Amino acid sequence: MICIKAKIPEELNKIDDELKAIYHSKETVCFYLLKTRELRNKFIEETKGMNKEDREKIYELYKR
Repeated sequence: MICIKAKIPEELNKIDDELKAIYHSKETVCFYLLKTRELRNKFIEETKGMNKEDREKIYELYKR
């Protein structure tokens, strides 16, 4: 396991883990927050293997 220390905002810690999709690149860690566990799971399946830009475009559709 690799852990990277970071100051995570308290409001993000309060959100149920089942509503978060977390992805990372060489430079960033992104938390995508979704309304339901089902939407989170669908988002993860739909965005497998995508780069950050493409994933962000899909996320915009889920935020509506």
